[in-house]
Amino acid sequence: MRITKMLGIKYPIFQGAMAQIALAPLVGAVSNAGGLGIIASGGFSAEQLREEIQKTKEITDKPFAVNLMLMMPNISELVDVIIEEGVKIVTTGAGTPAPYMETLKKHQIAVIPVVPSVKIAKKMEALGATAVVAEGTEAGGHVGETTTMSLLPQVVDAVSIPVIAAGGIANGRGIAAAYALGAQGVQVGTRFLTTVECPTHDNFKQAVVDATDTSTIVTGRSIGGPVRSIKNKMIQAYLELENQKASRDELEKLSLGSLRKAVFDGNIEEGSVMAGQICGMCNEITTVEEMITTMFIEAEEVLDQMTHLSLVEKELI
Repeated sequence: MRITKMLGIKYPIFQGAMAQIALAPLVGAVSNAGGLGIIASGGFSAEQLREEIQKTKEITDKPFAVNLMLMMPNISELVDVIIEEGVKIVTTGAGTPAPYMETLKKHQIAVIPVVPSVKIAKKMEALGATAVVAEGTEAGGHVGETTTMSLLPQVVDAVSIPVIAAGGIANGRGIAAAYALGAQGVQVGTRFLTTVECPTHDNFKQAVVDATDTSTIVTGRSIGGPVRSIKNKMIQAYLELENQKASRDELEKLSLGSLRKAVFDGNIEEGSVMAGQICGMCNEITTVEEMITTMFIEAEEVLDQMTHLSLVEKELI
């Protein structure tokens, strides 16, 4: 795969930049296992990001990335830290990387935006993006509207740079399907929530393990910020407020600090347990290395089987 050579990784798998979760223990483990670990920098000060990068370097000497939530007010400072620390891969979301693209490219930093549509994918290619992550609405956290199955092949056909598939992928069959649709790799978030190295409370991990195919729901559409999470007491209250046409301030008051409650305190009823629709298949806790190697062994088996079936069909014609 071209993306692995470009980034210096063994397996074409990115670990999703999950807010308050994608930190050094998980990022380092993913990179050591041959994937691309990604630090979630949203809400970090420059010094907090520097500290997290240095912690990650203590765990791995393999490539890793930093995700920039471009709506944050201190992006320029974070970019400076990324350059000073020698990080060579950046993923972006929640805005355009245009103001920083020239500086990042000048320092030979690969820029890979996460996109929800063909239109934005084409804009990112025109800006000089190295690749794009096409993320479907099945994903956890902040989402767009188009499904991965529909979005991915359209983005692949619209741009000439590598496309990474995201949303609804948790095993080798998902990887094989992404390849069939034209992706050069995958980005996975929810499945990493059920790994030993994921630095979340055990209650959070168990909530994902216990989830089914219908456990998640999207809130925040009424205020233009759709987020997919596992249903619980807080989510139900949020939905009721949305149905009552509550203001943004009322909704934000209810959800303030909810992710931290779930991730660190293990309060899975009043906290936000962000996870994707594929959580119904994330039913065991494994190490990151076991997870990644198992997924790619399965993907190879599926692709081999598809090739065999194709040959058999030709023989029968």
